[in-house]
Parts: sequence; C-alpha cells; structure tokens
Amino acid sequence: MTHALHPGARSAGSARPAVPLLARLRRGRPEDAPWVRPAFLALLLAALVLNLWSLGDSGYANSFYSAAVQAGGESWKAFFFGSSDAANSITVDKPPVALWPMALSVRLFGLGSWQILVPEALMGVGTVAVLYAAVRRRFSAPAGLIAAAALALTPVAALMFRFNNPDALLALLMTVTVYCVLRALEGARTRWLVWAGVAMGFAFLTKTLQAFVILPPLALVYAACAPTSVRRRIGQIAAAGLALLVSGGWWVAIVELWPAASRPYIGGSQNNSFLELTFGYNGLGRINGEEVGSVGGGRGGGGGPRSGETGLGRMFSDGIGGQISWLLPAALFLLVVGLVLTWRARRTDTARAAFLVWGGALLMTAGVFSFMAGIFHEYYTVALAPYISALVGMGATLLWEERSKRLASAALGVTVAGTAVWAFVLLGRTPDYVPWLRWAVLVGGLIAAVAPAVVGRLGRDGRLRTLTPRLTTGAVVLALAASLAAPLAYTLSTVSTPHSGSIVTAGPATARGGPGGPGGGGGPMGDGGERPTRPGAGQAPAGAPDTQAPGGGRAPQGLPPMPGGGGGRGGGGGMSGLLDGQAVSSEVVAALKKDADDFTWVAATTGSQNAASNQLAAEEPVMAIGGFNGSDPSPTLEQFKRYVADGKIHYFLGGGGFGGGGGGRNGSGSSVATWVQSTYKEVTVGDTTLYDLTAEK
Repeated sequence: MTHALHPGARSAGSARPAVPLLARLRRGRPEDAPWVRPAFLALLLAALVLNLWSLGDSGYANSFYSAAVQAGGESWKAFFFGSSDAANSITVDKPPVALWPMALSVRLFGLGSWQILVPEALMGVGTVAVLYAAVRRRFSAPAGLIAAAALALTPVAALMFRFNNPDALLALLMTVTVYCVLRALEGARTRWLVWAGVAMGFAFLTKTLQAFVILPPLALVYAACAPTSVRRRIGQIAAAGLALLVSGGWWVAIVELWPAASRPYIGGSQNNSFLELTFGYNGLGRINGEEVGSVGGGRGGGGGPRSGETGLGRMFSDGIGGQISWLLPAALFLLVVGLVLTWRARRTDTARAAFLVWGGALLMTAGVFSFMAGIFHEYYTVALAPYISALVGMGATLLWEERSKRLASAALGVTVAGTAVWAFVLLGRTPDYVPWLRWAVLVGGLIAAVAPAVVGRLGRDGRLRTLTPRLTTGAVVLALAASLAAPLAYTLSTVSTPHSGSIVTAGPATARGGPGGPGGGGGPMGDGGERPTRPGAGQAPAGAPDTQAPGGGRAPQGLPPMPGGGGGRGGGGGMSGLLDGQAVSSEVVAALKKDADDFTWVAATTGSQNAASNQLAAEEPVMAIGGFNGSDPSPTLEQFKRYVADGKIHYFLGGGGFGGGGGGRNGSGSSVATWVQSTYKEVTVGDTTLYDLTAEK
C-alpha cells in the first residue's frame, strides 16, 4: 500500500496565500473545516484547565527546586548559576534554564505556589500546541487533534506539567526540536535545522545529556531524507551542530571559566566542575550506575524494585506502566504500519520521514530508559509522551483513510482492541480504583474494533445505507473513548491529588510506589521510596507554617543519623529528610528571621531538601551542606569553620537527611555535624534541634 498526500496537508515546498495573523489564529488554515480551529482551541483550554486544576494544593511541590527559584527571585547571580540559596553556597544538580521561567515569575509576582507552578502548566499547554502543529502540518487535522489529546491525557504528562522538576521544559524543547526538524525536511531548509540545534542546546541546559538521546535518529533521518544533495545535507547538519554547541555551551563555558572562589559550588559534582557533573552523576553514571555522589552511588545500584528491573519490559512494568504505557503498544504497532504504508514512497517523502523521526525518538529514548542501570524514576517517562502521541495520531488516521482495504481495516481493529486489552491489564493492577472501568474499556474497545467491518457490511444493504455515516461516527467515538478513558481516569486522579517531594508518580494512590504498593519497596536511593501522596501532604507557602505533614521515611541501613535528628517538625531525617520537604514551625521561622541581616546564611543543614524547607519558610538563605544527597564536598569542614569564625552562619539545623553517608568520596556533612555537636550549644525550638553557632559550649 502506498500513501497519497492527505487532504489539506502540505507537500514539501508548497506555498500558501498570505493571510493576516489574527485572521489565521481565529480561523486556522483556509482549507480546514470550520470545526477544526474551535476544536483545537477547546483542546488547549481543556489542557490548561487540567494543568491548573487545584494547582496550589501541591504547595512548593519539589522544594529542592522551589528554593532555587526563591533564591533566583532575589539574586541575579543565584538566577544565573541556579544556586540553592541567594548567598550562592551551592547550585542544584542540574543546569539552571528550567529554573529561569519560574524565577522570573517569582520576581514579578512574589513567592508562592502558583507563581512557581503556573509556568510549568503553561509549558504543558505549549507542548500540546507544538505537537498538534507538528502532526497537523503533514497529516490531517484529526491526526493533530488525536495526538494533542493523547498527550494531554497521558498521566505522567499531567503530573509533570503541574510540577517544578526540569522535565516539563525538557518535553517542550524536545517537541520543538522535532517540529523544527520536520520543517527542515520539507524543503531542506537550513534555518529550521539550525533552530532545531538551538532548541536542543537549551534542552541540554535543562537536563544535560538526556537532551542528546534523540540526536542520532534525528540526524540520520535528515541525512537520509532531506531533499537536497549529500554535500549540502552534511553542511546543514554541521551548521545545526554548531548552533547546538553555541546555544548549549555558552553557559557551560562561563561557569567553567569563572573563578571557582567567586561562584557557587556545582552541586552533584565531586570536583566542583559542571563538566564532571554532566558526564558523571548526570551522564554516563545514569547509564552504567556508577553515580559517584548519589546515595549508594558508585556501586551500580540504580535499578531496583522501585524503578523496575532493566530490560525490554521496564516501560510496561508495575511501577511504570500506568505512568506512560497506555498507548505505547499502539504507538509501536502504528510505527510499523506507518512505515509499511509509506514504504514505496520516494526518498524525500515527508510522511515517511515523520514516522522515522517520531519513531526513532521513541525507540531511542525508551531503549535508554529500559536499560539504564543508574537512577531512574517513573516521571522520567514524560519524555516519551509526545513521541507516543504523535505516532498514535498519525498512524490511526492513516489507517482510517485506508480502511476500505481489508488489511488496513484489520490493522485498525487490532490497534483498538490491543489498546483496550492493555488498558484492562493496567487497570487490573489497581483493582479497587473504579473497578467497573476496566470492563467498560475492554467491552467498548472490542466492539469498536469490529465496528468498521460491521458498518461496511450494513452499508451494502440499500435499506441501511443511510445509517452508515452515523454508525461510522459512533464507531470512531467509541474507539477514541475506549482508548483514552483509562488514561483519562488516571489523569483526573493525578490532577486532583497534591504532589510533593523529589519522587512523584501519577495515577491513584494505590498505583504509586512505596512499601507494599505496586513497584514499591526499595528505591534507587535506598529503602522506602516515596510515601503515597495524600491530600494535605503538599507544602504550605511561606507564611503559613505548621500545615505540612511531617516526613515518615526510614533511613537506609549503614548510613549515620544526623546529630539531633529524628522526629519532630523540621527534623525528619532519613528518606524524608533527603527526598521530601519538611514542615517548619512558626517558632523556628521566628528564630531564623531574628537578626537575619547580620548573617550571610541564617542557618546551615545537611542535605538540600531540609535546607530548602527552612529557606522557603523563612525566605532567608540557608546553606545546604553536601548538596542534595549531603555527599558533595561543599563546604569542607575547614571552610565551614571559617564561615562560622567570620560570623556568616547563625544556626545549624539537626536532622538534615543522610549526613554525607552516600556515595560521595569527600562528603563533609557528617564531619561538619559532628564538629558542631561537640562545639556549640544545643537549642530546642519547638520540636526542632538547633545549634547556635554564635555560642560555644
């Protein structure tokens, strides 16, 4: 079977009459049916409502990043480097670009949950819009709408577009990159390929080497399919590579050339080097498990029961399947179908190139995720959502247009039936969650799978021929409902539940990781993993203390407890001290604010999450000793003693996470804590242990 150009789709290099911008935004393409633009705008509005629904209930979400946003909202230096505090002691363990939109929002509107999370929600809507544009440009409007709807209703996408981890911006930039490559393929347009390089460069400054995972398939497809000479294709790819190097390397060059003594320590590194962070903890360490600096790092212990065993089945496992894999089998099947349908097309055919680009991005990313031995969390899979959605939209509409052919009709039925059966399996993993839904999806999907053949036979009967259009429309609606109902249910559960901490998952609480739950048990960072998220578990914005549930995680065996740590608000050590923000009492806030202008840091504590919680509550700089894991050599004990002697730190907070017992070679958290405990007076403020660094014993 061969594939002809879709009605309304553009061929390579085709021209379009000039239309005023506002008129085009209102009406859409002149060749589109009148319902297309209203449907698209309604879909964007629905995505916006989903992303904003009860958004403030998650409080500061991941306080690790929220503290850096708060710091960037006060200090341009902290903004540039991505520092955890406005006094610039240490950076987060990622580049800063994902923090910049949130920090600008905080600068404009003040510190608060909505100010931090709304930019993420808007990135989600932007990703849906770009995906629609990318699919619609070469295929039909229904293809773009199906792809956009599938993305908006992917549970892990709904989660991460309401959360302040870097993954929301990464998903947007990766989708923009693919869009630009597809535009470049239309007429061998150098400008668009260069823009793809720029987008990927900024994606690198969002989450380092993960941005480059899709680079090989994109480059290969362009080299093979662009409608120009081999020499020009090579030159264009080189130009795009240069654009990538400049857009992704300018910040790295500044940081590496900046005198280390006058900038913050590079969090997550062991040698104060962003390049080491890029190729170590955040790079090859994620692949081979040798993540020096992580808890259990350097021992290849990333893949555990929480993240699923490595291998081809990882994306379908108990802990990950409900996040992303609802339409994954359909996407893989439709990728094959799309390539078969376009097999005889010319080398430069843009439809086949689109399947190769989206499919290559999906296979490459899913392959890396499936076999990486280092730290892997469920929410990483949001990167797959645009690729899956695009393939589903393109492949389903291609089959629908070819449905008069027996093989195409059968393939369409297999797609719908297989999707319904897989949804039945996934819903069976949470049997107490809307138990009737799995049977409704299964029955509806099987009926929709055979409906086209039945409708076709009825259409041959002259007496029933007038009913054929209605029956066909009903079959399409039923197929879409059966395919999207289950992920929609998980998405609605996701947006109605607060999420906080470093490790979050989508869907109902019974589907999330943790002891005893699906995929629960030991996480890649130790025993316990994430506690099931529950209503009220979100962090309260600054100025509303005592509303956050205290942490209840367990410390991994073999790691030393923090002096003064343990129970009580603000002192939850163990996994909660490492992975979750902690409640901060009004008494502690008052103590930290007292004489705050006399100190560079009002307090210091081991681990970034505990530091972040206190910093967000007091809105004053708090030093995170050892960075996220407490295992970075920042500051050294000698440096910390010098800070104290110079009167730069007021308090030391007990109970700050692991205390440097992780994988870092030079972690200073435990030595600093031991010295403080033996040298300075212990003060109990509410339920929290403080050490006054201005009063020796």
